[in-house]
Amino acid sequence: MNLLLAQCDPKAPLLDADSRDRVLATLPGWTPDADSKLIARRFGFENFYQTMAFVNAVAEIAHAQDHHPDMLVGYNACTVSYTTHSRGGLTLNDAICAAQVSALPEATGG
Repeated sequence: MNLLLAQCDPKAPLLDADSRDRVLATLPGWTPDADSKLIARRFGFENFYQTMAFVNAVAEIAHAQDHHPDMLVGYNACTVSYTTHSRGGLTLNDAICAAQVSALPEATGG
């Protein structure tokens, strides 16, 4: 499956451990939390303007996919976290959005 072209499914099931590991292997820079219920990645920028351009681009993905991340925004960085709250953990929707965020031209930081 090409995560960059995929659409989120509101009925997506939780990923089992093997599926989660396979999907995470395709998402460089994204790390799971201790319970593997969310994935997160920090993106660094040169200034606040670049950070906000990135935040707005992430918002476009969230709107298009109807799947919304948590974001911690600072002057020159933004940490994006995905989990599927309605399922209580990771689904393919989280991987789809993470892949699409990573592919943004604004996502040059790490």
